[in-house]
Amino acid sequence: MLDDRKQIAAVIRDYIARERISREQFAFKTKLGKSTVDKLLTGHFSDKTLSIVESQTQLSLRPMSGGSVRLPDDTARQPSKPADLKPLDKPSIAVLPFVHMGMDPEQDFLADGITEDIITALARLRWLFVIARNSTFVYKGKAVDVRQVAQDLGIRYVLEGSVRTAGSRIRVTGQLIDATMGKHIWAEKYDREMQDIFAVQDDIAERVVAAVEPHLYAEEGFRASTQQPDSIDAWGLVVRAMTLLNAVERTRNEEAQLLLRRAISLEPRYARAHALLSWAIWWASMCLWTPDVEAGYEQAAIHAQDALAFDPGEPWARMVSGLCLSTAGQHQRALAELGSALTLNPSFALGHTALGWALLRAGRFDDALVETGWALRMSPLDSFSGFYTTTHGLALLAAQRFEEALPFLRASISAFTDYTGPFNTLISCCGHLGLIEEAQELIAVRNRMGGAPLSLSLVRRHMHRFAHCDVFVAGLLKAGIPE
Repeated sequence: MLDDRKQIAAVIRDYIARERISREQFAFKTKLGKSTVDKLLTGHFSDKTLSIVESQTQLSLRPMSGGSVRLPDDTARQPSKPADLKPLDKPSIAVLPFVHMGMDPEQDFLADGITEDIITALARLRWLFVIARNSTFVYKGKAVDVRQVAQDLGIRYVLEGSVRTAGSRIRVTGQLIDATMGKHIWAEKYDREMQDIFAVQDDIAERVVAAVEPHLYAEEGFRASTQQPDSIDAWGLVVRAMTLLNAVERTRNEEAQLLLRRAISLEPRYARAHALLSWAIWWASMCLWTPDVEAGYEQAAIHAQDALAFDPGEPWARMVSGLCLSTAGQHQRALAELGSALTLNPSFALGHTALGWALLRAGRFDDALVETGWALRMSPLDSFSGFYTTTHGLALLAAQRFEEALPFLRASISAFTDYTGPFNTLISCCGHLGLIEEAQELIAVRNRMGGAPLSLSLVRRHMHRFAHCDVFVAGLLKAGIPE
């Protein structure tokens, strides 16, 4: 286990990675010389240096009691989230979960679905930075201060609202706030028939865009509507499935697949239902929740293609199609598909991570780190953050930046306690760093999780198409993994 000084250095390297800044930029930010920063990142520093870093980053690094440094118990396993993310130089917004004001919890999906669709509509604009849905939904059901939300997520604008239903009528309210100033910019109330819900969503999205950046709105134009189903019932099933998928858990994944198949039976040409089903199947296959992984990937690819046949602009389907191509070693086609997903939805945090994964498999490690780092910035509170940290850590390992990779990979096994992939990567990293005792503990845990025991031949068989195979295997060899 790292000693206290190395733990502090790891936390600071994590901060630099999450903020997507260089060591030189960190030195400028903290007013420390580059040589002092270099020493800091190798565990050589004074109490005065830590005080300066704390004042500029909001990290808590100095001794909490007595004469020795004491960090939170999970520091080595979980990358810290800075208390105040670096502000962006472009318009940025978080859409908080709309509040369902009714008494029937079964109608919660209406508020969730409206929120989800508004996020999706706004996220298609390249000039607007939109925090991913999974990070804003951590605030669901909580009384929040929008200024604190803005500080937590590093954004300027916050959109919040409510939904109330009565019979066949629905009332939706929305208000846009400049959270840095606590100023209300726009507010509106809509009373409509339930069947007009999609028109309400479009109107809210358009008004938000017009209020946030009027001149860009005028220049670029905006069309919020997507290919929504005729049936509110099918839409509701997809919304419920999305919530289940975001729980990142096996039983929820299975429930989501059932709901999506029901939605498809109601609306066979509903592209989003096919696309999310493709993602659910792909994720289950990757996590080894399916008896036949290869067959699962094939099913995922088929559903992705079905979605694209109904709507070529469906980003989830483009992402899954790209991931399937990447797994098959068709790197250029994969990168084209994943790039298309982000053209369709530039604020698609999961899509940025998927592109980063494909880039590292193709050997473009620096480009991969840009994408995976951007996903972490785009959705710092995401339920899929374990996937983000795993992929970012893997990209760092592929680039042979082992010490920087370590805190991300330790965090990843906390998020994926029943999936062996992150354990394999952390074992490789520990091997490269000479942390053999930790590696042996991880090997024992990993091999108790079921499936074939970890071996070099097993890894080579699964990774021979990927550019980082050799460095991955070399770390496992150093950790004592047998052939």
